[in-house]
Order: sequence, then C-alpha cells, then structure tokens
Amino acid sequence: MIERLARRLPFFYGWIVVAVVFVTMAICVNARTAFSLLFPSMLDEFGWERGVTAGAFSFGFVVSGVLSPLLGRLMDRRGPRVVMEIGVVATAAGLLLATFATEAWHIYLTLGMLVGAGTTFTGYTGQALFLPNWFARRRGLAMGLAFAGVGVGSIVMLPALQALVERSGWRAACTLLGVVALVVLVPLNLLLRRRPQDIGLAPDGDSASSAATQARRVNVVDPAWAAVDWTLGRAMRTARFWWIAVAYFGALFVWYAVQVHQTKYLIEAGFDAHQAAWALGAVSLAGVPGGIALGWLSDRIGREIVWAIGCFGFALTYVALLALPTFPALPLLYAMVIAQGALGYGLTSVIGAIPAEIFEGKNYGPIFGTLMLAALAGGAMGPWFTGVVHDRTGSYALAFWVAIGWAAMSAFAIWRARPSGVRVVAGRVARS
Repeated sequence: MIERLARRLPFFYGWIVVAVVFVTMAICVNARTAFSLLFPSMLDEFGWERGVTAGAFSFGFVVSGVLSPLLGRLMDRRGPRVVMEIGVVATAAGLLLATFATEAWHIYLTLGMLVGAGTTFTGYTGQALFLPNWFARRRGLAMGLAFAGVGVGSIVMLPALQALVERSGWRAACTLLGVVALVVLVPLNLLLRRRPQDIGLAPDGDSASSAATQARRVNVVDPAWAAVDWTLGRAMRTARFWWIAVAYFGALFVWYAVQVHQTKYLIEAGFDAHQAAWALGAVSLAGVPGGIALGWLSDRIGREIVWAIGCFGFALTYVALLALPTFPALPLLYAMVIAQGALGYGLTSVIGAIPAEIFEGKNYGPIFGTLMLAALAGGAMGPWFTGVVHDRTGSYALAFWVAIGWAAMSAFAIWRARPSGVRVVAGRVARS
C-alpha cells in the first residue's frame, strides 16, 4: 500500500513524510515541554525543592543520552516505523503512569525516564536520523517545516493545558496528552520509511537517473573527506566530531535551561500565570516562521551562519530575562519571545543537516546518535544547573550568564567544525 502511494505521488511522498514528522513533533516534543507548565503545580502539591523537581526533567535527558547511541543503530536496522512506535508508546505510558505519582522517584521514572526516552525517539534526535535522507537540495527547508510542528503544537496545546492544569490539576493534563499521543500517532507513523530508495524514489522526489540527482555530486568540496567510509570510530578520531559535540552540548544547555524555568521565573518577575503560559507557547509559535525561514536560508548561505544566528537569539533571550525583573514590561517580554523563538529555535533546521553533510554514509545513524549524547548531556545539565544555582543563591542571574557563555561557545564550535568545508549547500554550488 505504501509503495503504491509513493509510486503515484513520487514528488509529494517526501512531503508526506515531512507532514508525519510535523504532527509527531507537535504532540511528543510538547509532551516534554509541558513539564514547564506542570512544574509550578507539582511544587505546590509536593513542596519539593526546585532542583529536586527540575531534576526529573534532567534525568530524562540522562536516560535519553544512554539510549541515543543505541537509537542510531536501531534506526539503521529497523527503520523509523519501529523507532517511532516505541517512542510513542513510551511517551504515552510515562504520561499516563505519572498520574499515580506520590513520591519524587515516581516523577523521575515516568515524566523523567519514560517521557524523556520516548520523546528522544520521536523528537529531534529520532527524526534527524532519517529525515535528511529524503532531501538534498531542500534539506534545510524540509527540516524547518517538519520541526515547525513543535511551534504549532505549542501554541495550540500549551495554553489549553495550562487552563486544564488550573481547572483540573496536572494529572488531568498528563492523561489527556497520553491518550492523544496513542490515538493520533500510532497509526500515522506507519507511513514512514528510512530512505526514499526503500520505495523506489530518490531524494527531493527526483528519479534515480535524473539530472538533479546527478547534480547533487557537485556540492562536494573535499572529495577525500567525502570518500571516507565513515564509521563511529573514524568520526570520533576527527576534530570536527568533537567540535560538533561541544556545539550541541552548549545549544541544548541554553535551550532547556530557559525552557524549564521560564514559566516560574516570569511569574516571580511579576507576570501572571496566563501571561507566563502564553510566553512559553508564543516562543514556539515564533519558532514556526523562524525555523522555516532559517532552514530555507541555510540552503542558500550555509549551516554555520544559521547556527550562529540561533545562538545569538538565545544570548539575547537571556539578556532580556536578566532585565525583566527591573523592567517587567510587555515589550521586553515580546522581545524575549521573538529572540528565543524566531532566532533560537532556528537551530532545529540545521541540527540534523550539519553532521549529515560531514559524515554522510551508511553508518550515519550511530555517529549522529553519539553526537546527540553530547546534546542530551547539555539538555540535562542546563535545567539542573539552573535550578541548583537558584536554590543556592536565591537568583537565576549567575546561571543565565553561564548560559550566555555557552551560546557563544556553541556558535564558535560550529564554525570550527565547518560543514561547508566538506559539502556546500545548493545555493552556493557553482553554476556552469
């Protein structure tokens, strides 16, 4: 059935894959993001320290980090249908079982371990293992469109979840999210395949023998590097691999440090709960046009520049947050939202493209999975470190300045990795 559909719609099938990823990301990534909305309610109910409670979110990243290298091998062997279905079931199980929690370790096991592992499979890490295979010329645009599902899901789901939390409690919100994930995503992800070649297609919807397919070879600027049969061991012996690892650690450190603590921080800065929830959703909404535009731009000017733009957006975010307690004005809040969403979230459009263009080959899955281990370590460290700093000092200021430093380091590291030194994007291919 899938093969017949692909033959009838050869150009559009890649965009069908993008649509499936879009919906999956909209639900599953926001199931993890929703922790920020559940966080104040859980603090009020249980009375735990912020570092202890936020640690459940960070623990999910630790679990995800352990699984990430294995995820690449599982994707190579079984494909995205199996990987995504495992992720959906794990996410839904974590959300539904969390409703029975009474102790801290219950939250660590459910919203931490199960949701963390499940959304690693169905989120940026899992999707970036196979989606770049479907596009070459339009890789940045396709990934920007697919990952825009996170923003659309946020603006639709998060305000509604905030209202549900206030009316019926955080357990009701977990139940709703778990049921939606099972009902919508289990059948939808059956449409996925790992590569277009698996169903007789080529990237970008081209035929295998088309001029466009042959022309993709001219984007190689370092033939010796591109000719290497990259394995994980070979990749790890290169400086490029470690520069990407540093960049990804820093990017997710700054991303999730603000995401987990933002709602509580804004409430304490003088904004009400609805404004704080709106800001969390609006960040992801701003990420929709921002991610698409920066993905499109990366296909024309290169991945390094777009990565630097995203890191600059996060640095501006933290500067605005540091100023908000002194100037708690809506224009500054709007500026923070735009910087974080329209610029910072643009990182998602190139996070899969950068290693794919440097280490392209049959062993890309384990290489990318291991790189995401560094990213997930940053995602785990950011919320935990920020919570601990607040518990010890009574302020987020020091943690926010550390995050600004990591944003700068992440941008520098991608410039050192220099994916354009291996393959240039379609917009910079010399015209004959």
